[in-house]
Amino acid sequence: MLSGRYRIDELVGRGGMATVYRGHDLTLGRTVAIKILKTELAADSAFRTRFRLEAQAASRMSHPAIVRVYDAGEDVETAEDGTTRAVPYIVMELVRGHLLKDIISAGPVSVADAIRYTDGILEALEYSHRAGVVHRDIKPGNVMVTEQGQVKVMDFGIARAVSDSSSTVAETTAIIGTASYFSPEQAKGEPVDARADLYSAGVVLYELLTGRPPFRGDTPVAVAYQHVSEAPVPPSDLVAAVPRSLDSVVLRALAKDPYQRFADAASFRHALDATGDGKTPTKRQVGALHSELYGANPRQAAETARSLRQLSTDTTMRRTQTGPPVAWIWTGVAVLAALLISVFIWVIASRPQPTLPENVRKVPDIVEMAWDRAEKELVANDLEATKVEENSDTVAAGNVIRTDPIAGTRVEPGEEITVYVSTGQKLATVPRLENLSRTEATAALDDAGLTLGTVTTRNDPKLAADTVISASLDEGAEVAVGTSVNVVVASGKVTVVDMSGYSVDAAERALEADDLGLTANVIEDANCAGNPDAPIVKSQSAVGDVAIGSTIDLVVCTGS
Repeated sequence: MLSGRYRIDELVGRGGMATVYRGHDLTLGRTVAIKILKTELAADSAFRTRFRLEAQAASRMSHPAIVRVYDAGEDVETAEDGTTRAVPYIVMELVRGHLLKDIISAGPVSVADAIRYTDGILEALEYSHRAGVVHRDIKPGNVMVTEQGQVKVMDFGIARAVSDSSSTVAETTAIIGTASYFSPEQAKGEPVDARADLYSAGVVLYELLTGRPPFRGDTPVAVAYQHVSEAPVPPSDLVAAVPRSLDSVVLRALAKDPYQRFADAASFRHALDATGDGKTPTKRQVGALHSELYGANPRQAAETARSLRQLSTDTTMRRTQTGPPVAWIWTGVAVLAALLISVFIWVIASRPQPTLPENVRKVPDIVEMAWDRAEKELVANDLEATKVEENSDTVAAGNVIRTDPIAGTRVEPGEEITVYVSTGQKLATVPRLENLSRTEATAALDDAGLTLGTVTTRNDPKLAADTVISASLDEGAEVAVGTSVNVVVASGKVTVVDMSGYSVDAAERALEADDLGLTANVIEDANCAGNPDAPIVKSQSAVGDVAIGSTIDLVVCTGS
């Protein structure tokens, strides 16, 4: 049971970050999915804070293409050795269906289904981006397809919580589980926006069309390097059934430069819809787009040369012009050389030139960067950095909240930039709660900046009703302001069983034992026959829950 409300039922699945169970919300009476974070993540207090904030942001989204997040919380688990550990969890909509990664691994997906699944992902992203939430970890393992064929995207915000608690690509990858769907800016550790999700959606579309992601390697770092520096092979080069109109859509989505990708999810969806209008680009147009997005390189030149050699030896093609085949080969080589030279000149000429005067600097955008990296960024721009720490409910500890002057401001070299760095949420100290009344405990929590959570009652023969027996957090623990503390309070009652048929001595011992603490009062009934030497309880005055310290009348037969 979590927080006295969510019952854990059977295991549904395990992932790199969490274990998922089917559960039941006892308060609302509905079946849910409960995701419990793994121990190594739960041990990081900064991650728990970020995780809770991101889950709360995700819970505000309600859309048919997004798996709903109902609740997020944190319970405490006590180990056999008496130590306690935090158990962060999220409560989600239970979706009956299959993961998209299982559908892909089961066999080829038709082009129509590939477009339909991707459109569903983009529909979810279109909604979430308007709500200001970037997913950051779009991949087949985070997409469900229901039994009715509805696409549902899950785990919004969790990737941000992970990445903000990890210092390197390798660490983040180890937690998230794969780098195959990273955008280039994620692989380089740069700030990301909604266009990173569109890149990842493009990778998923590529895999749906071809059966494999565009980049593969022996290690996550090797795959991340390819995302940054390698050009993908157009899908139709791998699967002939893929129309070239989809090549242009996929290549646009997988552009290294975020500004060359689709402007938003709606534009991506529109381009997907347009692939069915019969306007198929030529192979030359696809190649031109490939060069525009990724640039010409020796590898591409080698591929083109190999294609020309194959063309020159292909005896199945009918010639439509006169002249020897050698002339065609040399013409192709000349055109290729001219194209490569033109592209080279264009790349050199289009390199951005510095536009700022030498005596002017522009404050870089370092918001949400780690302090060490932000300081290096300012120094690299000939600026001085002054660190000021303050609490933040939305920015993880150690990351930049804002700068003064703000990003984009033109300043002189060497100017001092004030950098406000988050110390995380403001912390509160858990007060002593044991042996306080429920009213006193509530007041103590309010004074400390905490709130009273779930209240559970328990029988205790020594404590008055509503006296606190124990709390979910230890006295003196440092937790975020606003954290809920669950308590167990005394019911003011004990439970008495029916002792009819017991000997009087046994009934008296049971009632007066430490776990009940009651008083036994023996009443003799001369109207019924009994054994005076070994009296047996005929009846008693109360059975069930009685107030602590009560007197229980025991009636015994003393007649002959």
